Amino acid sequence: MYEEFYRLSGPPFKLSPDHRFFYRSHSHRKAMSYLKFGLHQGEGFIVITGAVGTGKSTLASQLFSELDSTEVIAAQIVTTQIEADDAVRMILSAFEIPASTPDKAALLRALESFLVQQHKLNRRVLLVVDEAQNLPMRTIEELRMLSNFSVGGQSLFQSFLLGQPQFNALLANPNLEQLRQRVIASYHLEPMTTEETREYIRHRLTMVGWQDDPAITDGAFERIFTETEGIPRRINTLCNRLLLFGALEETHLLDEHAVEEVIDDLRKEVAEGVVRRPQKTSEPIAEPVAEPIRPSRPFTRTNGHAGEIGSGAISGGEIPPELNARLDRLEHIVSRHEQVMREVLETAVSFLSMPFLPGRRPGQPPDDDDQID
Repeated sequence: MYEEFYRLSGPPFKLSPDHRFFYRSHSHRKAMSYLKFGLHQGEGFIVITGAVGTGKSTLASQLFSELDSTEVIAAQIVTTQIEADDAVRMILSAFEIPASTPDKAALLRALESFLVQQHKLNRRVLLVVDEAQNLPMRTIEELRMLSNFSVGGQSLFQSFLLGQPQFNALLANPNLEQLRQRVIASYHLEPMTTEETREYIRHRLTMVGWQDDPAITDGAFERIFTETEGIPRRINTLCNRLLLFGALEETHLLDEHAVEEVIDDLRKEVAEGVVRRPQKTSEPIAEPVAEPIRPSRPFTRTNGHAGEIGSGAISGGEIPPELNARLDRLEHIVSRHEQVMREVLETAVSFLSMPFLPGRRPGQPPDDDDQID
């Protein structure tokens, strides 16, 4: 939307990792140097940690864009509490390695055969594991065991581990001593400085044809840094909304007041989302008195293909009994919530309306010795 207003060739502040927008801050340059050092060594583990949104995935994307595919074949997986056996399957899938059977021994043989084949082609195999803080210890140990594949003393399989700061605490476990001894370098990504934040924003805008429209004041850059603390993903979120605000207001100048207004809007949205979140209750759900809310359109269930209705489709405006029951419970919860809020407000008003006496807190009821004139 705002791209057309400001004549930009595309959105400059997308949240998804895109190596084309990679900005080489001091910290990111150093992290990239460690990754390339690991590639040069051709063995061991490289560990990169950083807070949420500091750019670990973008760092990996940039690394992949710089690799020579004739020398290194690389793949990336994102972990979500995968167990050791599942990790092997994910690795085979990432490198598109076929396996004859799901048996663990067969999977390992297929991986070893692939590694040996790549070695004969003078190519090394690199696996980048993102969100490594989610790895169970058994899976981390599995990765260490896979690093044992070698031919003539040369390692065939190397892993880079990217994770949030708590991954360092996981690595400190005494049971992972053997893996720690194979970590040849580790680095923690730091947020950007004030000046780097300014240059980061200008860099991304320039990548989509920005010609100082909109103009961004020094005060706006300062306020953006203060709010985001130099974390790239936060900067992207705020700047994306700032440009939308500017387009809607049809302004070509964005100052600190515009940034403040956008920040207020974002905070209100978050606060409203928290307030609207359904509240848990341990009270039994009684039958509602009022009629339940009915949807205005027939309820249908698709089989997962666009435009097709599954065999279990329901038509004619009838509501399934289980949906009726859920609607009834929801209405009761809302009604009960309103009743509780009214009672709380009435109690508070009554409490605060009590007379104030010296030596007593406002709202504290008088005792028998107090005299009220």
